[in-house]
Amino acid sequence: MLRPLFVIGLMSGTSADGIDAALCEISGVPPSLSTRMVAGRTIAYSHDFQQHIHQQGSISTSRIDALVRLHFELGERFASAVHELLAQAQWSASDVDLIGLHGQTVWHEVAADGHVLASLQIAEAAVVAERTGITTISNFRARDIAAGGQGAPLTSYVDWLLLRHPTHWRAIQNIGGISNVTLLPPLSLDVPPLSFDTGPGNALLDEAMRLLTHGEKSYDEDGQFAKRGHLDEVWLSDLMEHPYFQRRGPKSTGRELFGPEMAAELVKVGKQRGLSEPDILATMTALTAASISQAYRATAPVMPTEVIIGGGGWRNPTLMDMLRSFLPESEVKSHEEIGMDSDNKEALVFAVLAYESWFQRPGVLTSLTGARRATVLGDITPGENYVALLRDTWLLDSAAKNAASSDVIPE
Repeated sequence: MLRPLFVIGLMSGTSADGIDAALCEISGVPPSLSTRMVAGRTIAYSHDFQQHIHQQGSISTSRIDALVRLHFELGERFASAVHELLAQAQWSASDVDLIGLHGQTVWHEVAADGHVLASLQIAEAAVVAERTGITTISNFRARDIAAGGQGAPLTSYVDWLLLRHPTHWRAIQNIGGISNVTLLPPLSLDVPPLSFDTGPGNALLDEAMRLLTHGEKSYDEDGQFAKRGHLDEVWLSDLMEHPYFQRRGPKSTGRELFGPEMAAELVKVGKQRGLSEPDILATMTALTAASISQAYRATAPVMPTEVIIGGGGWRNPTLMDMLRSFLPESEVKSHEEIGMDSDNKEALVFAVLAYESWFQRPGVLTSLTGARRATVLGDITPGENYVALLRDTWLLDSAAKNAASSDVIPE
């Protein structure tokens, strides 16, 4: 039997607040895939560097020379994150088999009809492989988009593998910069899962908070600012008429839609309506909660018994209270309550996707992204361990050899 692989997952979310790194032990073959978190670490970006990333993801402020330099600088930062994680775990890079590098999304462009025109995640994989010596798999979204899919949300396939409940439906809801959901049928039911971006998350709220506090605050800590406000229900009803909320999944979005430009417009409109600043943020916070609820009611075959929340939104009690009020029939829980570390969940996802890609197994289901077919995701950048890893995983294990689609193996 093939030994477990040790894989480091690396990612930075739409909010661009830092790097999540997770060292994971992974073994088995779907549907009997086993994962164990060995160590996890988050390396926060400075406010200035976060703003620099957001500037390079905006048409009005991006420059090609700055974007390319950022691509390589992020490669260095992700490589440093690997070394920091290994030092924390007291491991050597030679003990690690693979790195799954999501990188930093700076652009995700969706056409009016809902199909994805382009998506760009930066952080040079060659730098990561060179600095660490570990074979690195990156650029996960592109192949699914080439096959007609949304390329997002990529967490959904791992949700499908690891988080289904034996008897009832679950919604695995991430509230990061953008909010996305995986609607999981129970193990007892032979139907496919559904997945899509539900709409705004923290990115819209963070941008509004910067505007409302004139740059003094970059986010609404513990939801206290919005808690002081009152919801404008008429305005919320108008906001819920946005075309994105009317479109059925699979669908995806980003800061290009629910980001700085929309935040500025909503702050302006809120003031024109005579709302206080806390009222404006309270209504915008309710927009995230209401859009999640509306997405379930429009799409889910049945309302989920459990809603499992991940991402930074879980730490906003005001948002969580609003979500519970919009979803009275569902129990809203954290990932920890079902045995998963929410802080390192997304990094774990890219470790699992790298593992699956290495064995030439698809990292998506067509029902999740809308692709014409399920594809093997990512680009492989060999590290110093590349040939040894090929021999170890392909030549020494007959099951892996039988699963291979290529006979080209180094002697």
